[in-house]
Amino acid sequence: MHPIRRQYIGGIGAALAGGFAGCLGGDPDGTRPSGTGGPGVAIASADEAVDLPVQPSVEVVRDTATSEHPPRLRTTLANTSDEPLRVGEGRAVHFEYVTSDSGLLVLLPGESGQTYPAEPDCWRLTEGVAVTEEYRTFEIEAGGSSDRLVDPYATTDADGCLPVGEHRFETTISIVSEDAEPESSAEWGFSVLLE
Repeated sequence: MHPIRRQYIGGIGAALAGGFAGCLGGDPDGTRPSGTGGPGVAIASADEAVDLPVQPSVEVVRDTATSEHPPRLRTTLANTSDEPLRVGEGRAVHFEYVTSDSGLLVLLPGESGQTYPAEPDCWRLTEGVAVTEEYRTFEIEAGGSSDRLVDPYATTDADGCLPVGEHRFETTISIVSEDAEPESSAEWGFSVLLE
């Protein structure tokens, strides 16, 4: 097992506040399907391919929030090489627990049964989410891929529910050695539009 660095992070979100509210509870122009609420999510832009043998991508899985669930994205890392690769940090490369540049949205793992302290029908966190920071790595087989589901939640800094507008997320993707030392890395990100 590789040495793991642990640190307690008391909350998610930046010190920025503001933004527009986009709560569930109705769509004044009637463009949302019945039973859906607040803003829908779309991928506004994604960075060009990185200069690594692993290529990231993101797609919308569920474009609207309802009283039952927030919107949902899927992040994917594809190994474009002909040999297995180890990548890190294991959660951040899939944008898990990554906060937007605005500090108003955070992407949380969308695993089945996972719950977070959020306002009902609003998807705004009522308190920070405690996370142990561990430098995790995982292997992607040659020609294979890894994907994860992530759900956008409004941070405690957001004014209201899911904040409408464009929000950018960025992370570092590293190819690491067996002892978890980075060999090469690149920044990659994308923007979502909530409207």
